[in-house]
Amino acid sequence: MKKTQLIIMAAGLGSRFGGLKQMAPIDKEGNFIIDYSIFDAVRAGFDEIIVIVKPENEQLFRDTIASRIGDKAKLIFVHQKMDVLPEGYTIPEGRVKPWGTAHAVLCARDVVDAPFCVINADDFYGAGAFEKMHTFLVENNDDATFAMVGYLIRNTLTDNGSVSRGVCETDSEGKYMTAITERTAIIRQDDGAAYTEDGGNTYTYLPGDTAVSMNCWGFPACIMNEFVNRFPVFLSENLQKNPLKCEYFLPLIPDRMIKEGKARVRLLKTEDKWYGITYTDDLPDVQNAIEAMKMKGIYPDQLWK
Repeated sequence: MKKTQLIIMAAGLGSRFGGLKQMAPIDKEGNFIIDYSIFDAVRAGFDEIIVIVKPENEQLFRDTIASRIGDKAKLIFVHQKMDVLPEGYTIPEGRVKPWGTAHAVLCARDVVDAPFCVINADDFYGAGAFEKMHTFLVENNDDATFAMVGYLIRNTLTDNGSVSRGVCETDSEGKYMTAITERTAIIRQDDGAAYTEDGGNTYTYLPGDTAVSMNCWGFPACIMNEFVNRFPVFLSENLQKNPLKCEYFLPLIPDRMIKEGKARVRLLKTEDKWYGITYTDDLPDVQNAIEAMKMKGIYPDQLWK
């Protein structure tokens, strides 16, 4: 069977959560969300797990996640560093914010040698997402066809604040995506969601069954060239406008390639509920959900035993 890799982006600052949210235990064993993602990925058939971390956090990940997993999964650690920039570019004075999710993937270019899936470390996707994506990666033979697991927006919200989501538009059959628009201030409404672009003065409604990206993407290995080649273009367009906070978001690449007619993105729909730790008050909800899934037999009582 074709080799597959999973990239887990774990270098985020976790500022809204109030710490390194990737390291918040979500069960009685002390496992993190990332443990469950790796468990589900291995169970689905992924061969290698690439974990992207800040250099100063690698040992913490090795002492916790890697020590628990042992030889049950092949882990490769990659550093996301601010100075990984195209020739001729330097870090703007005063910038501390990482360059974003597309930059995180770009940092793994030297170890990616197979079709791969990309996820966030602090999002719980559920076993179905990894099964759908692994099947796609193994069966897909078109370097211009990508995939994304799309969640219903009503299944991805928190009651504890606003969230960012990539809102998807699809063709008439709902099979392939035609556009992805990043919305950075989405809140829950009784029958759906709404986003604001003016600081909360006005809101635009989104139906509850709107498909959104939770950054669960599938790509052929050759797309790394696009991540690398499009980065200087992004920097030249955005550094002058917002040098301290502009971010090279992962959805920008497939979105641009769709519009250029260079790629298509298969939407792998799921009605599973997403769980994540965006804010501190989200943690108990995730812990309760995991406990309920263990009681149903979806996960073993001891994850890595």
